[in-house]
Amino acid sequence: MSEFDIPAFLSNLTRRAGVYRMYDADDELLYVGKAKHLKNRVSSYFRARGLNAKTVALVSRIARIEVTVTGSEAEALLLEQTLIKRHRPPYNILLKDDRSYPYLHLSQHDYPMLSYRRGKRRGSGRFFGPYPNSGAVREALNHMQKLFLLRSCEDSYFNHRSRPCLQYEIRRCSGPCVGHISASDYQRDVEHAVLFLQGKNRELTAELQQDMQQAAEGLQFERAAELRDQIDLLRRIQEKQNVDADKGDADAWALVHWQGVGCLHRLSFRRGRLVNSQNFFPDNPAGLDDDELLAEYLSQFYLGGHAPEGIPRDIIADIDTDAMAVVLEALQLESQKRARHVRGVRGQPRQWLHMAQENARTGAQNHISAAQAARHKLTQVQTLLRLSKTPQRIECFDISHAQGEATFASCVVYDHEGLNKSRYRRFGIKGVAAGDDYAALEQAVRRHLTRLSEQQDCPDLLLIDGGQGQIGRIQAVLDEMQLNEVQAFGISKGETRKSGWEFLWQAGNRQPIIPDAHDEGFRLLQWVRDEAHRFAITGHRKARAKSRGRSGIEALPGVGPKRRKALLLHFGSLKNMSGAAREEIARVPGISSKLAEQIFAHLHGEPQE
Repeated sequence: MSEFDIPAFLSNLTRRAGVYRMYDADDELLYVGKAKHLKNRVSSYFRARGLNAKTVALVSRIARIEVTVTGSEAEALLLEQTLIKRHRPPYNILLKDDRSYPYLHLSQHDYPMLSYRRGKRRGSGRFFGPYPNSGAVREALNHMQKLFLLRSCEDSYFNHRSRPCLQYEIRRCSGPCVGHISASDYQRDVEHAVLFLQGKNRELTAELQQDMQQAAEGLQFERAAELRDQIDLLRRIQEKQNVDADKGDADAWALVHWQGVGCLHRLSFRRGRLVNSQNFFPDNPAGLDDDELLAEYLSQFYLGGHAPEGIPRDIIADIDTDAMAVVLEALQLESQKRARHVRGVRGQPRQWLHMAQENARTGAQNHISAAQAARHKLTQVQTLLRLSKTPQRIECFDISHAQGEATFASCVVYDHEGLNKSRYRRFGIKGVAAGDDYAALEQAVRRHLTRLSEQQDCPDLLLIDGGQGQIGRIQAVLDEMQLNEVQAFGISKGETRKSGWEFLWQAGNRQPIIPDAHDEGFRLLQWVRDEAHRFAITGHRKARAKSRGRSGIEALPGVGPKRRKALLLHFGSLKNMSGAAREEIARVPGISSKLAEQIFAHLHGEPQE
């Protein structure tokens, strides 16, 4: 059961354009979307009615949402497409022709051709783009034909025309194939088109405005009207795309403090495209100032190998140059790569730094909202269980196994900031009879609390996935270890085994607590229990898969890593290998006839000499 706190997240969500990323409880990216108004778009997923079945299924799996604020909806679209191509989320539409971004290509001819291209930019001529999708290119190509009347036909067609084609008749081409426009006039249109594609709107608009004024003064009102419409169309269709500039290999960092919370945000640009966006919430126990804190964090991030995209050419950060010089020198010594510090006071770096600051502010606001919601829920747990004080940390245990195979215990943690995954633990259970959940649970809790008691860091509330019997065993462990300050409760489903009909058990009480299904504290305990169950099953499945794989391929006699790899490459799976003849096994490189006999006998349970 998902317990994503929707109101807390939406309350401070920005109305700016940007990209949102939805994750499940396993931190798997489910969906990437872009929005002109982030708050309006994300809120639409959580309305009470009007959602289709697929959207309902998506929403039911959401455990958290991250957002990245962009400068415009076009920038959000480009970042959305980049993230989809990189992560391939299961709920996004993945196009079969998802090879690369498309471009516009201007050929090298006396009368250049403007056409659609996709893939690597090879050959002569000039390329403009990239564009977010093929539709955007075709729309731009359509506009270019209207504005500048450049040809779009191939050379084989262009060189054999004796009369104008339909494109000329509908005013989408100036007819250079039959000499209806001079080379100089056509070249002027090409120059205008290049200015437009390069984003040099001011120069192009000024030139067109001058031509329009001259046409009006010469009483050429039809020509002046055409130029007026051309200028208007230029203003409407041209939009600078900061996220997909022609160049730029940089990381932009910004540290923002908001109501006592410091959020450090990183935007990673590679070849001008925004490829990553991360929030960090660094601790500052030494009370460092912002420049010192940022310099220390950057050195740990890059020197510790935590940058998935590698070290960029430029590190954009509003930090003192002297403080950054030491970091850059260490980076050069460590990686033999020279990086440059950019303060971000002008040009493109300034825009990227501003984007990072906006995202850091949004991250801090969302962090505060989540922390406030977590504290409120812990207060509701105190009321529900009638505790003397509000628990600051809840730890929940669960057991998972398959008929005694690969028994695992999980411990998940919920504190004043929500689920604390850095404190999650798994325990492989050993020396316990198969299926003895009581003993397995007792072993895991004893091992865990022994370590925590030595560190004087025990939880306030221990939640056990189980009923009266399980909580009785755990309470005995607490009494034995003299951990009187730790409160223990069990949570178990009733006879119906339905979510929402659980009972809460306290040691020594014969009657369970039967809470209201809509109680916030109760729903939090259910959510934490479900998270412990998920975490235990994940560990159990990994261990079982590893064990079964080892008992199959790795148990073959006389087969080491190289031969095992060769067998898997040849057959694909142990199942295929088991159905193969001795002669087929012997055909695998490195497998002799004698070894093939041994492998065949082992796979079929035959006695070996």
